[in-house]
Amino acid sequence: MTGTLLVLGASADQLFMIETARAMGLHVVAIDRNPDSPGFARANESAVVSTRDVPALVELADSLRAKGHRLLGVTTMGSDIPDVVAALAAHLGTPGPSTESARLATDKYAMKCRFRERGIPIPWFERIERAAELHAAVAARGLPLVLKPLDSSGSRGVFLLEPGCDLDALFARSIAYSRIGACLVEEYLPGPQISTETVLWRGRGVTPGFADRNYELLDRFRPQFMENGGWVPSTLDTAERQAVEDLVVRASLALDITDGVTKGDVVMTDEGPKMIELAARLSGGDFCESLVPLGTGVNYVEAAIRIAIGDTPDLDALTPRFERCVANRYFFVEPGRLRRIGGAESLRGEPWLAKLAFWYAAGDTIPPTRSHAERFGVFVVVGRNRDEVQARIDEVYRRVEIVVDRVAESRGVSAAGSGVGVAPTA
Repeated sequence: MTGTLLVLGASADQLFMIETARAMGLHVVAIDRNPDSPGFARANESAVVSTRDVPALVELADSLRAKGHRLLGVTTMGSDIPDVVAALAAHLGTPGPSTESARLATDKYAMKCRFRERGIPIPWFERIERAAELHAAVAARGLPLVLKPLDSSGSRGVFLLEPGCDLDALFARSIAYSRIGACLVEEYLPGPQISTETVLWRGRGVTPGFADRNYELLDRFRPQFMENGGWVPSTLDTAERQAVEDLVVRASLALDITDGVTKGDVVMTDEGPKMIELAARLSGGDFCESLVPLGTGVNYVEAAIRIAIGDTPDLDALTPRFERCVANRYFFVEPGRLRRIGGAESLRGEPWLAKLAFWYAAGDTIPPTRSHAERFGVFVVVGRNRDEVQARIDEVYRRVEIVVDRVAESRGVSAAGSGVGVAPTA
């Protein structure tokens, strides 16, 4: 039997990794607690196990070995579980993040403390566990500030604190997303925000993933931070991009990640780039699956897999082969019961549309959008420049019609009329 790779997660976020690993000739076992995960159909084998249940994962790995599998490694993308990857890799004796690096990467306060110790430029920050501590921080620092759970991801519970906001209510909403019952309040840094993904090997880092984050919906979702996709290539100039790349490599090494991948969130301020946070994993969504491959011709998920199985990645192969403008955007829909989606099929034949996907079907109940997890769908478009791509983004929003029967929450019955929500300004 060929070597086996364990992929933690089999949702849409892990499909590209599963497909890449199989194209590399690996035998892929996809693991997810959801028996209907789409990745199960793409993998060689599947297992219905929670990707956070380390004892169950260890038991699964041991049973696979007993059946003759040569387990080469374990990895994931889009799931913020470096601690689980570290524990399972240690059991298997395969490459993976250290327990300490995983701890730092999943505790935003510990991460910021390490960055401060190592001289990584970051915003002011403070750990809080009670609303009174938030009030004290606001009194001392003033507004605006940013509030976020200490140990969550996917924009869950991340709020912009501005004059007039209800601090107690926002604190209660934010801390509800923390498993350990703590939040981080930090300085709000205005400026362009950048998403990065870096591949590290023996302390050398290359950053093929580099995109401008799109926050055009900030007013619509305020005070919630809700990103609406991104752009490749970035509008930063060569010197600014190099400064960001140098920073994310330094930040990765500050967390003692010398072999692996990191996902960075950076703000370009008047004083230069500053780290917001760093994850010890690849992103989900379309960053490494669509934006970078379509925009540069580089698939760095393969390099991440090679590191996970103990092979040497070719960092020189991560140099862009070409430059094309690419953007991804999301559909955000008002809550209710989905009646229908119109216009999608006529769009699918457009040569500039690289992806169009919806995560709900007619009859499904659409929940309120409180984080990235509740987005309705996604699309990816390509073009020669930003003007052309923006025109195509507008065309997708114009042609897709999503009809939702709104539900009166207090009575649990359909409200009069229906809502259509597709465009960013809807």
